[in-house]
Amino acid sequence: MLLKEGGRLSLHRGTVGHDELIGAPEGSLVSTHSGARLLALRPTFAERVTGRRRKAQPIYPKDLAAILMSADVFPGARVLEAGAGTGALTAALLRAVGESGLVVSYEVREDFLELARDAVSDALGGLPANLDLKLGDVYEAVEERGFDRGLLDLPEPWQAIASFAAAIDPGGILFAHCPNVSQAQRFCDGLREHGGFGLIETIEVLQRGWTIKGRSLRPDHRMIAHTGFLTFARRLAGSEVFETDNF
Repeated sequence: MLLKEGGRLSLHRGTVGHDELIGAPEGSLVSTHSGARLLALRPTFAERVTGRRRKAQPIYPKDLAAILMSADVFPGARVLEAGAGTGALTAALLRAVGESGLVVSYEVREDFLELARDAVSDALGGLPANLDLKLGDVYEAVEERGFDRGLLDLPEPWQAIASFAAAIDPGGILFAHCPNVSQAQRFCDGLREHGGFGLIETIEVLQRGWTIKGRSLRPDHRMIAHTGFLTFARRLAGSEVFETDNF
């Protein structure tokens, strides 16, 4: 919500004037005309990601956190992404690589590319200079080389293995987000058929909250369960495949 002088926020528990919020310190409590109490805070990155209207399926915050950690996206990293979509992963990558890093993001649909551009600008307060949004089909080929990380959020990520394998340096990490397990299976099979990858791992992140208040200690009745399968693999120097069961 953007505040403007004379504006009003209407909720099911009443209305509150924007003028009561403008200039107030973050964390202030305000009351609606019906007496309901509201807490005024700037939205977190996770809230921005899930709160936007979207045409494409987003990668949820719980998965974004796991992706950044398991793919080891570090400050200064050169990251190649395909499937900009809602821009959630793109923005998260930019926050992780910092000003010294680089994010090149491909999208095959021009409307989704514009959607990602708007989402990143909204989340980060503008488009960073180290972001390169490109319209193109990564199933064919990419011109980039010498990248540290490759991230795929595509309907058929196995079709981009060859092009991303050429773009990622040995020791780098290739990741794919797959909504269902059959897609994850085809991606893993594709990595083994292509060769040059090892330590292939697929995980699923389940998030459950707890109520901890006084003597009330219980898990929440609802949880954020399956939202996608996350597959990671290391790029090898040769064409072999290395699995943990090789030991």
